[in-house]
Amino acid sequence: MIRDPYPEGIARGWKVIDAAKLDGDREDEADVVIVGSGAGGGISAEILARSGLRVIVVEEGPLRSTQDFHMREAEAYPDLYQESAARKTADKGINILQGRCVGGSTTVNWTSSFRTPPATLAFWQRNFGLADYTQEALLPWFEMVERRLSISAWYVPPNANNEILRTGASKLGIATQVIRRNVNGCWNLGYCGTGCPTNAKQSMLVTTLPAALDLGATIYSGLRAERLVFAGDKATALECVAMDAAGIHPQARRVRLRAKHFVLAAGAIGSPALLLRSAAPDPSGQLGRRSFLHPTVISSALMDSVVAGHAGAPQSLYSDHFLDNLPIDGPLGYKLEAPPLHPVLFATTLQGFGAGHATLMQQFNQAQVLLALLRDGFHPASRGGQVRLRDDGTPLLDYPLDDVIWDGARRALLSMAEIQFAAGAKKVYAVHEECSGWDSWAAAKEGIARLPMQALTMRVVSAHVMGGCAMGTDADRSVVDPRGRHHQLGNVTVADGSLFPTSIGANPQQSVYGIVARNASALAQSITGRPAAPLA
Repeated sequence: MIRDPYPEGIARGWKVIDAAKLDGDREDEADVVIVGSGAGGGISAEILARSGLRVIVVEEGPLRSTQDFHMREAEAYPDLYQESAARKTADKGINILQGRCVGGSTTVNWTSSFRTPPATLAFWQRNFGLADYTQEALLPWFEMVERRLSISAWYVPPNANNEILRTGASKLGIATQVIRRNVNGCWNLGYCGTGCPTNAKQSMLVTTLPAALDLGATIYSGLRAERLVFAGDKATALECVAMDAAGIHPQARRVRLRAKHFVLAAGAIGSPALLLRSAAPDPSGQLGRRSFLHPTVISSALMDSVVAGHAGAPQSLYSDHFLDNLPIDGPLGYKLEAPPLHPVLFATTLQGFGAGHATLMQQFNQAQVLLALLRDGFHPASRGGQVRLRDDGTPLLDYPLDDVIWDGARRALLSMAEIQFAAGAKKVYAVHEECSGWDSWAAAKEGIARLPMQALTMRVVSAHVMGGCAMGTDADRSVVDPRGRHHQLGNVTVADGSLFPTSIGANPQQSVYGIVARNASALAQSITGRPAAPLA
């Protein structure tokens, strides 16, 4: 029987509070309040708690743990994702997959772990004054989180969906590499996106958050952080509202949290939105701006044999060929990966409707899919997006899809189709509303060249949101300093992907882990006057 740490921990005294069950208003106090329990919040919670500080973690989503993960999409998406895995940009041109549960996106991601690419760090040094964001400076922090979270290369033979990427790329002389994953004793089930039922995924849910709880931390689930209260250049309290049991509607019950320091780790949409709702100082005008995704386009192939892309490690191979061979500030490069295939995710992403869509779904077990993560934020014309607020205060990401992105999307579709045909595909489909598929590479080249590139017609997705509270040394051009401390607020630190001044160019979870580990350690030392305790 798989052990679920939460019932056991709660039975022995863990402070885990479901705000949906509160019977009245509440006040609480700690040394540090952390908003968000994902990659940045989880790492911060353990480091700060190990340093002897009283920690409260606020999570808008529910607590779901091992016993609740049944490998069922119909349960997982409403329970564990923002807007039931249907969060959209303002024009609905991009679907964004983001976690909203204890553990955040680390509970539902596909485990791919990459250190921040050297080219990205060099760009930050040149353009944002981040002189100590070097490979050498970050190496000990990346090594620390790799030990803590069991991050290592996944040398188990890949499933057919990933092997087709390697086969086709090899025939074309395109290098592929093995992905590093944060897993320990993985059963190779393939359902990482619905919550790991075996505790193999070393998410914040089963690593840093239990460690912090063992050290006396408190976690509030089902609690939305509404606004910070300021007195001069300090935050004095965080005003929160309890959510209903479904996590959709705010209730009347309020929670007020006081602390010496506030850490914002609500993600690159949630953290800027909280500062915007709080009317935080923004003399640079950059709050919520330069928000970046990896806009992602998809190519599906029909193979002769069964692929069964739902089974096996979701992502185990990748290629950076189309990143490494382009200048970082030139036309958008892209990382190629093979995503998992599950019926609901497949159906809601594919183009078409009616009989045409049904035909594609009938090919589910023989479908192979590649995706291309576009590296946005480096080209001079890369504008990125902007986080703004709806009338009710909830966040919305406006992300115009411009010619720079469409150029990269078209080139990526060509690269993926060529690889799939080289691997033996019978037919290839760009996931585009006007694509009915091609039977040959020659036909695909001609067809992709003619596809109209426009929002909603070309399907674009993303699971990686970055920026919006960009770090930098110049307070006139950034929101926080290189350690995540807000330039104008002395006791507010940002500790998530919203720190990044561009996209990463790789799946960002390990970049968050390593950078936040360094920053949270510096914060712990500044509060306590002692060196921070390392991650266990």
